[in-house]
Amino acid sequence: MAILSILVIYVTMVYGPIAAMLVEMFPTRIRYTSMSLPYHIGNGWFGGLMPTIAFAMVAQNGDMYYGLWYPIIIASATFVIGLLFVKETKDVDIYAND
Repeated sequence: MAILSILVIYVTMVYGPIAAMLVEMFPTRIRYTSMSLPYHIGNGWFGGLMPTIAFAMVAQNGDMYYGLWYPIIIASATFVIGLLFVKETKDVDIYAND
């Protein structure tokens, strides 16, 4: 139970800042769609299919640890895309385009 509580705390430490960042990235007229669409595609498709894809990779290769490459590749791609395309919103007026 203690380990599960610690993991929940880690998840809340991640999702709180993500929600705040996504709110600042988009104008108010499209904010809900622009926040929910990538979130649900990312969690639903990439996260939801992770066990299936990892199991298929293990079944194809035969190595028990080969399926770990899928989350490593997805996390690395997300890191690179975030570095290249996510802009700083510190001094940007979020109501400027409304």
